[in-house]
Order: sequence, then structure tokens, then C-alpha cells
Amino acid sequence: MASQNDQMLQNSISGSNQTNTDASTETTTSSKAKRKPVKPRSEVWDHFTKFVSDEGELKGKCNYCKKDFCCDPKRNGTTALRNHLNSCKKHPHFIETRQAQLSLQKNASDNDVNDLGTLTTWKYDDNAIRKALVHMIIIDELPFRFVEGEGFRSFMTAICPRFRIPSRWTISRDCYDLFIEERSKLKSFFKNNCQRVSLTTDTWTSLQRINYMCITAHFIDNDWKLHKRIINFCPISSHKGEAVGRAIETCLLEWGLDKVFTVTVDNASSNDVAISYLKKKLANWGVSVANSTYLHMRCMAHIINLVVQDGLKDVNDSVMKVRDAVRYIRSSPARLKRFKECVLHEKIESKSSLCLDVPTRWNSTYLMLNTAQKYERAFERYESQDPMFKIDMGENGIPDYYDWTQVRKMADMLAHFYELTLRISGSRYVTSNLFFSEVSDLAFILNQWINSNDLDMKSMGERMKVKFDKYWGDVDKMNKIIYFAVVLDPRDKFEFMEYSFSQMYGKEKGVELFNKVKSCLFDLFNEYKKMYQPDVEQFNDNSSQQLSGSCSTTGSINPKPKFFLKHHYKKQKLEESGGFDSKTELEVYLSEAIQEEKDDFDIMKWWKINSERFPILGKMARDILAIPVSTVASESAFSTGGRVLDSFRSSLTPKIVEGLICVQNWIRPLNIQVNVEEDLEELEKLEEGMLYTLSYLC
Repeated sequence: MASQNDQMLQNSISGSNQTNTDASTETTTSSKAKRKPVKPRSEVWDHFTKFVSDEGELKGKCNYCKKDFCCDPKRNGTTALRNHLNSCKKHPHFIETRQAQLSLQKNASDNDVNDLGTLTTWKYDDNAIRKALVHMIIIDELPFRFVEGEGFRSFMTAICPRFRIPSRWTISRDCYDLFIEERSKLKSFFKNNCQRVSLTTDTWTSLQRINYMCITAHFIDNDWKLHKRIINFCPISSHKGEAVGRAIETCLLEWGLDKVFTVTVDNASSNDVAISYLKKKLANWGVSVANSTYLHMRCMAHIINLVVQDGLKDVNDSVMKVRDAVRYIRSSPARLKRFKECVLHEKIESKSSLCLDVPTRWNSTYLMLNTAQKYERAFERYESQDPMFKIDMGENGIPDYYDWTQVRKMADMLAHFYELTLRISGSRYVTSNLFFSEVSDLAFILNQWINSNDLDMKSMGERMKVKFDKYWGDVDKMNKIIYFAVVLDPRDKFEFMEYSFSQMYGKEKGVELFNKVKSCLFDLFNEYKKMYQPDVEQFNDNSSQQLSGSCSTTGSINPKPKFFLKHHYKKQKLEESGGFDSKTELEVYLSEAIQEEKDDFDIMKWWKINSERFPILGKMARDILAIPVSTVASESAFSTGGRVLDSFRSSLTPKIVEGLICVQNWIRPLNIQVNVEEDLEELEKLEEGMLYTLSYLC
């Protein structure tokens, strides 16, 4: 009985305890249920679900991989959630940075629209994207504020939202850092792949009224590829000769370039002083070739410009009539529209637009005449449709049949100089071997004009010939290096030169000049021979000693004596025929037959293949063929400078300007040709806009 009472008491106690436990559990659960969730304040909650763990900790569960992470705001917040979101492999927008992806990229060199491109690998790289952005800013000549534009930021958000777009200040620093990096690489390239450099230099005044000087280095590397690199674009205090010379000297010292072969400049008198200054410095450095006799190269394009300008001093009335007619039609949009209708009625298929020339630029006069003569019938029809045309033309009148005949003749005459200027203005191909051929052809054309029965042609030819003879009439006043370049062209050699001299200067004087040039060429070759030829006699003595030593030491069979016996046999045969130096490399080269003239002939490839046969002559050709005959390579940098330093970017410092222009030249692909011809219509628009701005400001 007692035991039953004890059991009942124990059950009642345990029941009460169970009731209390259930009550406390219910209370805890109700308190947790009443807890208000924290309102999400981060975008990570679009990818996570918030919950409270059994331990009472606030956590977030990934909606994709179902992993949970602590996100207590008093401890680590949502940092763990953000880190996981960037690495979650089940995230629909996840990009695995450790593994490359496939990408179909269009080939830059292919023009076929049906070509799908090349399949390559790609992976997200923040540094690579930022460097590509810097390249775009430099190559496309964009302002630094471009990266802060709303359109660009919207574009980048759509294609690569993970990339953090830098500010314009950061981009400017990145551009200059790239300049420093590329300059270091180029210095190393000069040291290991450059033999001698030829320079072109010119000066330019920017919109900031700061005088800049550009120095461009031209050289052929060890793989026989021609290079053009801008090594200096900096302010210069004065245009005087000594200031220019010191600036070039400072540039050469900074780059560690002391082996300068030629310097191509225009015909300014200050450049003569600068060249004299450089000759002294190169002599002090002990690196001059032929005592710097061939250092000074005059720009061929500038001399052609002087020759044509003298020929166009007295422009005939027909050219004036065409100029006035073009000016009348271009002065009004309504007139230009009516003229285009006349072109359609006359069924003229030419797509060229009328351009008005700048009287001080002969090439623009040629373009105006060459374009206008195509629309002769349209001008005649326009006369009948616009009664004011004849009245406004005034005393000169409207061009008639005789005037158009004169215009065609003038355009044909100027075409020779225009095409010649284009050929010699290239910087991606060899031009030094073209100099003499172009000059001799020009002399032949001028002589034909002088002997013509046409009085206008005869008068123009005589005026041009006077200026031609001032610069190219005396061989002694010319840099003979241009004749050496012709000889080093395996398609010409001496045969063409001897014939051209007799045609230009007469047979007797031509032979005398030819012998003088030939003597100078052999003198230069002998100097290169001293610089680069190994000591052949020492090699022969060493090989003879090795031969005698190998014969006296042992009677065992050794393969080396076979080489020395063969060498000894060849030496003996050469001595019997006249000695080792009986025929030099230059003489062997000249004795060989000239190469056939082909359109696809590559002179650089020929010398790359044959430089092993002519090691010393190859060194000589490598220096001479790299010489530019015009300063267009440096002048083209001023076109870039004008676009970089426009009216909206005139606050750029000279240091940044130099970095932008130099780095653009260094990272630009080598196969991109620089268009040296200016767009006349764009130039006129620019000039009109500047005049409008000035008139508004005044």
C-alpha cells in the first residue's frame, strides 16, 4: 500500500515537471515567433533567405546552393554573404575566374564578312580590362573625362558590372604609368635590337602657344623589320639652332642612343646650326661614321614644295576662273544642291566633292583642279539654271572650253609632284632607295617641259628648274648617302646610276660624278669593314696552331684535323689566286646580276636572306636603308598633337601630352598606315569654327 502511494506521488511530480517544461518551451517559441525580422538593407538579400538558428543566431541561407552563413549585424554583418555570392558556383551569373571560357573573336586582319573569327579562351581579369581601357583612351585620342560619361558607365554596367570604372584622374595616372612602362621596354629593345638610328625632327606651336619639338627614331632591327618610334615630344624654349641641337643631345643621352647615322630636317637655316652642333658632339663621343659627313639629310618633301611653289607663282587665268566658280557654288547650300542636280542630269558618275584650295598649299590646288575638271558638263548646265552665276563671276567670267583644257593640263603637271610626295612620305617602308630614282625622273620631266612648244608649260618648267638646280643640281652639295641606297638596291646597283648621271648632267660630267660617288661608297665600306670585320688573320693563325698541335699529340683518329686541313687547303688556293682580300664583299655584290623588277619584290626580305653572304655589307645596308627622306614621320605627330590638345583639353601638361603621343605611337599596330594627307573639308570646317569662335569672343 505504501509503495503504491509513493509511485503516485512520483508520477504527479514528474507530470508537473513535464507541464512546466512544455509551458517554458511554449513561452520560448512564442517569444521567438513574436520577434520581428530585421528589414533587409543590402542587395545580398535578393539571393539569401534570413532565418534564426536553433542557437538563436541570425543566419542567411543561399537560395542556390542552400548553404547558410552567419550574418549577425553586431559581429560580421553581410560580409560572408557577399564573399560567398561572388564564388557560388550555382549562381546563375557566376563566372569562374580560375577557369578560362571560350570566346569567338573576329580576326582584325580579315576583311571577309563571312569569316566567323577565331575561337579563343577568355577569363575575367580586372587588370586586363583596365589596361584595355587605357589603350582605348590613348589609341582613339579620347579625353580623360570619357570614363565618367553616363553613356560609357551604362555600357560597362551592361557588359561587365563587376568592373569598377576608374575616375579621370586615375585614368590619367594609368596612361602615364603605361608610358613609363613602354619607355622602359623600348629602351631595352634599342639596346638589344638596334644597330644605328636615323632621326627626323621638326617643331610645332600648339594651341597653348607652347613650342614642341618631335624627334622620331628610324631603325632596322635584327629581324630586318623597319621601325619608326617617337622618342621625344617636349617643349623647346627657342627655335634657334643651338637650342634645337641641345634638345636633341639631351634626348639622345636620356635614351642612351649615341650611334646616330643621319638626321633629316627641313630647309630652315637654324637646322644647319643644329646639325653642326650635333657633329661636334658625335665626334666627342667617338661614334660618328665618316666623320659625320652624311649626317645632314634635307627633307625631300620640303624641297618639292619649294619647287612647285616657284612654278605656281604666276597662276594663269584659267585656274583663277575655276577657283572662283568652285567658291561660288560652295558658298551656299542651295547652290550646292542645284549643282548636284546638274551632276545627276549629266550622268557624271564621279563621287568626288568639290573642294576649294588654299592658295599657299599647292597640293590643295591640284585636288581642286583634278576634281573640278570631272564636272565640266555640270558647270555648263549650272550656268543655264542660275542666272546670277555669270553676273557674280565678274570680270574673270565662267570657265569655257579653253579654260578646261588648260586646267586638265595643269592638273596633269601637278599630278607628278603629288604622287611623288605620297611615295616618299611613307614611314612603314624603305624610302631611301627611291630618292635618286625620283629626282632623276623629276629632272627628266622638267627638261621635257622646258623644251615644250607650250609657252605656259615652258615658263613653269623653267621656274621650277631654277629651284631644282639650287638643291639637286650639284652632286657635291647633296648628301651622297642617297646614291649609296640605290646601289644597295639589288634591282639597280651601279648600272642605273651611271645611265641617269649621263642623262642629267651630260656624258662627260656624268662619268666624273659617277666615279666620285663610287669612290665615296668604297671608302664608306672600308670604314664599316674596320668596325665590324673580325680579325681574319688572327683566326687563321689560331687554326694553324691547332692544326700543328693536333698532328703532334697523338696518332688517334680525330675528326677536327679534317676541318683544319680543309681550311688550310682553301687558304692555299686563295693565296695562289691573289690572296684572301682579292675581292671584297662589295665587289662580289656588284659583280652579281641585278634582280628582276617585280611588284612584289621585298628589299628587306632580300637583305635578310643574303646578309649571311655579305655580313659587312649587310650592316651597311641595315643603316642606309633605314634613312627616311622626309620629315613627314615627325610632322604626322603634330596632327595627333593638334587632336590631343584641342580647345577642350588645352589644360594638359606637357608631360602628359608627351606620354599620350609617344605611347600611341609605340602601342599602335605596325600594319596600320598613317594617312599623311589632310582632309581639306574637315580643315575648312575647323578653320571656320575657329573664326566663328574668335568673332564671338571679340
